Amino acid sequence: MGLIAWLVFGAVAGWIASLINGTNNAQGWIGNIVMGIIGAFVGGFLYGLFTDGFDAGFNVGSLIVAVIGALVFSFALNLITGKKAI
Repeated sequence: MGLIAWLVFGAVAGWIASLINGTNNAQGWIGNIVMGIIGAFVGGFLYGLFTDGFDAGFNVGSLIVAVIGALVFSFALNLITGKKAI
């Protein structure tokens, strides 16, 4: 995926994760993009631990993995800082 596709994908994944967490108003669109891109890496890494491989294309499965990764990252960030998400 190109840079613009990563930004759009990250924004969508981060936005969905922030809606689930209830942090959408606090994060803003830049926080959603950052959360989604980091979530895609975290989710892809975790998914790779349990499976043989993963198609990193722009599809629904990748979006679900990115959202789950963003939720895991948000949870870990919350444990470390004591605050809610970004």
